[in-house]
Amino acid sequence: MREWTENERIERDLIRHYKGTLYGKFIKAVDEYELIRPGDRIAVAMSGGKDSLLMAKLFQEAKRRGTIDFELVFLCMDPGFHPDLLAGFLENCRRLAIPVVVEPSRLFEVLAVEAPEEPCFLCARMRRGFLYQAAKKHGCNKLALGHHFNDVIETTMLNVLYAGQFRTMMPKARSENYENMELIRPMYLIKEEDIIRFMKANAIETIACGCNLTCKSGDSRRAAIKQWIKDWQKTHPDLDVSIFRAAENVGLHNVLGYELPDGKKRTFMDDYE
Repeated sequence: MREWTENERIERDLIRHYKGTLYGKFIKAVDEYELIRPGDRIAVAMSGGKDSLLMAKLFQEAKRRGTIDFELVFLCMDPGFHPDLLAGFLENCRRLAIPVVVEPSRLFEVLAVEAPEEPCFLCARMRRGFLYQAAKKHGCNKLALGHHFNDVIETTMLNVLYAGQFRTMMPKARSENYENMELIRPMYLIKEEDIIRFMKANAIETIACGCNLTCKSGDSRRAAIKQWIKDWQKTHPDLDVSIFRAAENVGLHNVLGYELPDGKKRTFMDDYE
């Protein structure tokens, strides 16, 4: 009897024990939001963290088990990782049989000069632009990011409480700056706690963002929102789902104002009779 490889055991565990919480929700998001179409060539953005590693495995399973013909490129932007962190990430990819392509950049060097005290916002923008360019270079028409359910609801509440807007993180969006490119978020329905549980169960050690500047700042507002949601769930367990559903059930006749796709704003007085 052939002995299972480590990767085969992990893939088996993903389908046997996490089909409902991980793989099933991945496929539901792909189907519900029409994230993959025949002929797509998808750049799967790999950061070295838990979310992108799991996303890569879920894409591999979807390609192996699904009926849609699409291609995958597992793409990592190296922003200037410490060699030990990069080696650890590449070892994880080897263990998980993920054929990752590493594209080097000088992002951390640039951030140290341009935004040493508050690097996170600029980092996200520059990272996204670099990934779009790399995806185009590799002939891809879609860029997949590993944002999950908790990222979605935290972004919603960040916008409500800090920006005074009702906006959420969308499951897909057309790129405004890169022609014929689309961003997709296939982990949109997957909860972070289930990702963590899977990683721990399979002893997969992941790396943090690797930036030596984040110790000075970090996203304190997002951390506060995450804790706020966690505290409220102690007495209201379905709070996270309610926040998510709110973006599906906006009553335009019961809000003071809203913005049209062309950027023009309307108020309830414009439609009042």
